[in-house]
Amino acid sequence: LVLSLAWLGPALGGEDEDEEVIEEEEKEKKEDEVLSDEIKEEDNVLVLHEHNFARVLSEHQLLLVEFYAPWCGHCQQLAPAFAQAATELRNESSPARLGKVDATAQTALATEFGITSYPTLKLFRDGNRTHPLEYTGRMDSRGIVLWMQRRAGPSATLLQDTDTTAAFIDSQDLVAIGFFKDLKGEAAQAFFEVAAEMVDLTFGVAEAAELFQAYGLSADTVCLFKKFDEKQTNFPVDSARGLDTAELMRLLRIHSLQLVMEFTKETSNQIFGAKIPHHMLLFLNKSSTEQLSLRDGFRAAAGGFRGEVLFVVVDVTGHGADVLPFFGMTAADAPTLRLVRMENNRKYQMEQDDFSESAIRTFIQAVLDGKVKPHLLSAEPPEDWDTRPVKVLVGKTFEQVAFDETKNVFVKFYAPWCPHCQAMEAAWEELAERYKDREDIVIAEMDSTANELENITIHGYPTLHYFPAGPGRKMVEYKSTRDVETFSKFLENGGTLPEEPP
Repeated sequence: LVLSLAWLGPALGGEDEDEEVIEEEEKEKKEDEVLSDEIKEEDNVLVLHEHNFARVLSEHQLLLVEFYAPWCGHCQQLAPAFAQAATELRNESSPARLGKVDATAQTALATEFGITSYPTLKLFRDGNRTHPLEYTGRMDSRGIVLWMQRRAGPSATLLQDTDTTAAFIDSQDLVAIGFFKDLKGEAAQAFFEVAAEMVDLTFGVAEAAELFQAYGLSADTVCLFKKFDEKQTNFPVDSARGLDTAELMRLLRIHSLQLVMEFTKETSNQIFGAKIPHHMLLFLNKSSTEQLSLRDGFRAAAGGFRGEVLFVVVDVTGHGADVLPFFGMTAADAPTLRLVRMENNRKYQMEQDDFSESAIRTFIQAVLDGKVKPHLLSAEPPEDWDTRPVKVLVGKTFEQVAFDETKNVFVKFYAPWCPHCQAMEAAWEELAERYKDREDIVIAEMDSTANELENITIHGYPTLHYFPAGPGRKMVEYKSTRDVETFSKFLENGGTLPEEPP
């Protein structure tokens, strides 16, 4: 498992057109298309085309449009949630409506709005078709409804007295309130934008002088009120620069998390949604009272690294059991500590586990300062690793094989569960069989889920790299067709594909 991907789960996103098989009949326009501005609906979703698009825009103040392709798997997955959201908004008499466009049939609309992947969702406001807003919410019915509600009405509740404000703060575990001297000023307007975007957080806004005084404020400030950790966190608005929406969203996400999170199915999206660059993990068995007591030192160390390092407790007998293979661990290894640099999944391990506050702080700072080398996974090399046509590499043997100056080494980095890797397995075996008697060419493979390399990060599977003979530790990534003949042309031409004649 790749931590940053496995914990988040597959995101519902765009699907490139050139990756899909488009049936010929779906590319052709329907000859019987009605050339009128009549508006039809399917499950409360407006069916849009070139001839009714302008009319629909003129009739609806807020219109969220899904540009889809009938063959797109992601679009098919989204369709029920999109219809449910459309029904909920319709039932609550919201000014927001949902519509859909078959972008493979309505090519003029697809071109006008720059649609290159599916599904793409765009919000049209007040009939303006020149600057639609990209949809940034969750791809589920609740996420769509919340996102549209924040744009249909006030994104923050106006608070006018101390009693109402106190009740508002007490109503949720987490609320953000913007205190502004001028609610029509630029800072307040930027705050409303943030509130519209962050639909999972409840927002209020206040300008009354008595409220500034009640919460100890003298200037424009955004305050986050929590029923955990510190009760009130203030983010003053810079008088010179104003309110930076991106920075405020980042701070709110970071401080919305508990100082120490427990990794569960419910918290995983929060943990990764904050996009904190490092995660410090305490693996323990929650059934052990002795191991549970280690959380005290772990928590004490967390305060000084907020925003830079997220502290997470992982129960090796609970939801955390699924991530143990990523660390090359079993439940028997608990209690233990690991730090992960999220941008490249590099893992760092103490020479000897020390769960005291001072030791944890010292270790983290040493990693941040670049004074600790990553802990690299490596399986043990199989006894017959070099007897078959495809040589089996592991972390411990990679360097000596791949950078052998007398060999041209072609390596497949794969994951055992990857269907694309499985699909090209036969071609890779055939290629190795073809070159098994060549002393200067090695065909190899490495399981990247069980082996890691210090200077090579694998981001997808399969990844193919060619390491040419000679000095210099050169590496060439292969990005062409994955079949035996193309592989052979690449090898015979010294690590590049020959130019094809026109």
